[in-house]
Amino acid sequence: MINFTEKYRLGIYEKAMPATLSWEDRLLYSKDAGFDFVEISVDETDERRARLDWSDEEIYELRNLCIKHGMPLQSMCLSAHRKFPFGSMDETIRLEALSIMEKAITLAYKLGIRCIQMAGYDVYYEPQSESTHLRFIDGMKQAAKMAEKAGVMLGVEIMDTPYLNSLSKFEVLKREIPSPYFMAYPDVGNITGWNYDVCTELMLSKDHIIQVHLKDTRRVSSTSKGQFRDLVIGEGEVDFFSIFKTLAAMDYCSPFVIEMWAQDDKWFENIKEAKKTLQETANKAGFYL
Repeated sequence: MINFTEKYRLGIYEKAMPATLSWEDRLLYSKDAGFDFVEISVDETDERRARLDWSDEEIYELRNLCIKHGMPLQSMCLSAHRKFPFGSMDETIRLEALSIMEKAITLAYKLGIRCIQMAGYDVYYEPQSESTHLRFIDGMKQAAKMAEKAGVMLGVEIMDTPYLNSLSKFEVLKREIPSPYFMAYPDVGNITGWNYDVCTELMLSKDHIIQVHLKDTRRVSSTSKGQFRDLVIGEGEVDFFSIFKTLAAMDYCSPFVIEMWAQDDKWFENIKEAKKTLQETANKAGFYL
């Protein structure tokens, strides 16, 4: 049940918890830590991509666990397209990208997931070109039409690579795909890591943001490639205070997800401390998370 007296909802990324946990344990740990929902991952590994082929029995067993524990799966992080990108010059890979998209939307629909985060890569393991860019746009147009039919929102992640590493670039892409089901899912860590002014970027896309990833990163510089993952909140250079102040000015109400990775036995303490740190920072900025 959504508590509408609390303006903001905060979720936790599945990978912030060990992969060895059962789904019931993931839901229970998330609830115990005070989160509102979990973001499920469908990445490029065979194990997580296999979720796209779950039977209805497996799907509804998980959905019933979510209902039982009052811990929904609000969103899906769909990064399987890194291995099977829409922009690939290989037609077989592009067909697989479409198949993954169709299955992901079907899975989201059955699980009650509202938002699928799309990876903003035209290609990842292939050389980029104008052709890969145009093929990516074509794939996104097809994906948006699929999403419209199911009533499931697509949110394109602002990424850790130069291709789509700012909301400014998303706004250019959005002109090509004006569907109301095709929106932005900014990762404030990635935007910071590429040295963009995060607050200006958020204001630029304020009408197109469906969800926000809260992640800490270290910046790219002339002497560093930056660090875009595996940091605990507080270990990087993201200015969360200014970000929350900007979001308050925008009257932002959509959900957030803390994106971290379980690196050691302290994972549960880490996610609880991250939540506490972000809430305290948000409150000081006048954004009551």
